[in-house]
Amino acid sequence: MSREFEIRPAVAADAAAISALILSLQPYLTIEPDGSGAEEFLLSLSPDIIRRNLQDANYRYQLAFEGGALAGVVALRDNSHLFSLYVGSAWHGQGVGRRLWELARDAALARGNPGSFTVNSSTFAEAMYRHLGFTATGPVAEMHGIRFIPMRLEL
Repeated sequence: MSREFEIRPAVAADAAAISALILSLQPYLTIEPDGSGAEEFLLSLSPDIIRRNLQDANYRYQLAFEGGALAGVVALRDNSHLFSLYVGSAWHGQGVGRRLWELARDAALARGNPGSFTVNSSTFAEAMYRHLGFTATGPVAEMHGIRFIPMRLEL
C-alpha cells in the first residue's frame, strides 16, 4: 500500500519545523559527525534564516507531510538551483524525495526554466541525485565543514 502525503507550499510559520527536520539529518551532511567545523553551514539552517528565505521571491519551498508530521522539504533558488531536498530518516526510501523533486522541477519548468538544474549534493545523497538524472560536474569539494558534489541535470 502506498503512503499518502499532503504536499503544500511552505509558509514562514513552517521555518522552525523545516529547520528541525534538516538539522535532524546533520550527521549525513557534515564532515565531522558532531558538526564541528560546519558552524556556518548549520547556522544557515536556523529558523530565522529559513524564514528569511521563505519570504524571498527567489526561493520556492514545498513540504510533504504524513499524518501531520513533516516528512520532507524541497526548495529551489532562482528557479534553477535545487537549494534543499531533505527527507526525514523515517521516510528514506519511500519516494518522498522523488515526489518533491518532480513537483519542484515541474513548477520551475512552468515558470520558464529551460530544463537546466544544479545541486550541490551531499556524498550521502549522491546516488539519489544520480537516480534522478543529475551528473557530477566536478570533483568532491569541501567547504565550511561539509563535503559535496556539484551536479547538473539537463532535460
